[in-house]
Amino acid sequence: MSHTTTAEGMTRARTLTFAVAGGLAVGNLYWAQPLIETIASSLRVSSASAASLVTVTQIGYAIGIFLVVPLGDVLNRRRLVPVVLAVSALALLGAAIAPNFGVLLAALGGVGLTTVSAQILSPLAAELAAPDQRGKIVGTIASGALIGVLLSRTVSGLIAEALGWRAIYVLAAILAVALAITLSRMIPQQPKREPIAYHRLLGSVFTEVARHPAAAPTIVISAAGFAVFSLFWTSLTYLLTAPPFSYSVGQIGLLGLAGVAGALGARRAGSFHDRGWSVRSTGIALALIGVSLVAAWVAQSSIIALIIVIVVLDLAAQGNLVLSQTRLLSLPGAGRSRLNTAVVVSNFIGGAVGSAIAGPLWASGGWTAITGVGVGIIALALLVWVLARRSLANLS
Repeated sequence: MSHTTTAEGMTRARTLTFAVAGGLAVGNLYWAQPLIETIASSLRVSSASAASLVTVTQIGYAIGIFLVVPLGDVLNRRRLVPVVLAVSALALLGAAIAPNFGVLLAALGGVGLTTVSAQILSPLAAELAAPDQRGKIVGTIASGALIGVLLSRTVSGLIAEALGWRAIYVLAAILAVALAITLSRMIPQQPKREPIAYHRLLGSVFTEVARHPAAAPTIVISAAGFAVFSLFWTSLTYLLTAPPFSYSVGQIGLLGLAGVAGALGARRAGSFHDRGWSVRSTGIALALIGVSLVAAWVAQSSIIALIIVIVVLDLAAQGNLVLSQTRLLSLPGAGRSRLNTAVVVSNFIGGAVGSAIAGPLWASGGWTAITGVGVGIIALALLVWVLARRSLANLS
């Protein structure tokens, strides 16, 4: 078999296109984040009100993952993915032309609800990939989504500065339409799936997880890692705006670029799965997160040391996410989209919890409380990993 093609034609071009589509889709969640003050001024609302735009988009995304992604197990994805992208483009255009804050809020809720194509494409890629290439391909697509998260804020800020905040939504809508057309031709035809009533399909997300003994521990480990990742990044703003750093928001944003190394490294993590090292590598990734948090506490007054910590922690956290997702998507059967729904929604809940506890922890105990609780969460994840190692090995 050629190295450029896997199984039913997962070519390098198709893998790259899926990765780009994933990056742009997930990037839609974060366009507004650096534009809060600009939008607040433009639409004459408070900064606190404008900040709710990001929250509403993320809530819409969580609902969309649960309501839309399972359809990938029963519908023709060559049609489903372009339709989802087209509806997302309409929501993005709605945001671009929103005459007031209420319309913008509704439009961005719609963007979140429909910007789920990355989570439909990942199970499809796992299905099309040859078993010995599955981890590498899923890792590449995951890397695209992660890079989309990391770069979206930077791109949004630059475009808004040059052309105004509405321009980013116009551009995102145009790209969504272009991807819809491209993917309608690039996604291969597949055998017709057995139809399942929609309410039964949603309920079967839970039964699909229960059917595989190692699925629940994998999901818990993945969500714990993402909770710590979100806790760290949310809290980092508190640390860096306080003395001795006293950085501006723009300076803090630049540190996000250090996380790109972690996103790129996630692709390599998928290759560990292909070599049969998935479970062992997950344990190492969790341990590295814990060590990084201890190092972050020790080095809390050194920006150079913190940058090194950011690179290592991001690499380990994203590696854990990719390994967990790849193990689930390697399971046999026609339930990959539902398993992906379960892990992504759980990650989202973990991330939301991590972000939510950051403020109270900082207020009560500062950076020591932040890193201490992070280490505690990772210790629990490692305990689950130790207890479930034998069943986890059945997924690798």
